Amino acid sequence: MRRALITGITGQDGMYLAELLLGKGYQVYGLVRGQNNPKLPSLAEVVPGVKILTGDLLDLSSLMSALTVAQPDEVYNLGAISLVAYSWENARLTTDVTAGGVLNILEATRLYEQQAGTRVRFYQASSSEMFGKVQQVPQSESTRFWPRSPYAVAKAFGHHMTVTYRESYGMHASCGILFNHESPRRGPEFVTRKVSLAAARIKAGLQEQLMLGNLDARRDWGFAGDYVEAMWRMLQQDQAEDYVISTGTMHSIRDLLDVAFTAVGITEWAPFVTIDPRFLRRAEVDALVGDSTKAHRQLGWWPRVGFTELVQMMVRADVDAITSARTAVA
Repeated sequence: MRRALITGITGQDGMYLAELLLGKGYQVYGLVRGQNNPKLPSLAEVVPGVKILTGDLLDLSSLMSALTVAQPDEVYNLGAISLVAYSWENARLTTDVTAGGVLNILEATRLYEQQAGTRVRFYQASSSEMFGKVQQVPQSESTRFWPRSPYAVAKAFGHHMTVTYRESYGMHASCGILFNHESPRRGPEFVTRKVSLAAARIKAGLQEQLMLGNLDARRDWGFAGDYVEAMWRMLQQDQAEDYVISTGTMHSIRDLLDVAFTAVGITEWAPFVTIDPRFLRRAEVDALVGDSTKAHRQLGWWPRVGFTELVQMMVRADVDAITSARTAVA
């Protein structure tokens, strides 16, 4: 039985990845910071087969202990402070966790390899936000990074550190440069889920207005369930490399609103949407769209869920949750 350790196990990617690996017969361990994590009940419900270990990306000794217990063949580092807006409010903490945490888990994995006399395959969750002020459209593995937020800078550090460990120590360490990927499990603080939830709540009469920032920002949105398969495929390769994972199609926030509100039978969303300057970025990232030719060719990976289907899936899940809550109260 192959064994895997996932940091960030309580996030949407962590849950989808755990499901995938369990379905492939893996023994899956998830690293959780603190014993009273509010997401643990949801994790236990969705993926009850995961074995939980307590640890912290800021604490090297706890990572070493987790690796010793899990004895993983594969490590997936998904843990990070991943909300761009929050990274401006807490740049220091974002840097410590999202950048320094990568160094800690890489070093812990390297030391574990030495002590156990084994090889571990390592995945680092890099981000399309590293491209920032884009220098090429679409963006590929060779496109220059120009990060425009503390989060993006921290991700660029983690990416380069992973490449450095691969080249310096011969580690099987790959980076997935994932473009925006969403799901019904996405947190409500992220714009896609914020929109899907608002559409469902407005339709149900539970909300009157949706506050947003730049409606013209464009992103390459895919389904998280598709993207975790790409992570796994990277670690099955003989040689560790870096891959852009994307749909290759770009949509604006306006497109997102069109699909989400249409899904609940509202044809005109403008009366319900207000532009709030608080949600405008200090340095905007205008147009992110990926070129995943390398992943198609070398990994045999392609996205299966399209943009419209993804947004409809998210709205439907929020509508169903509201309906279930009302039924339970009644």
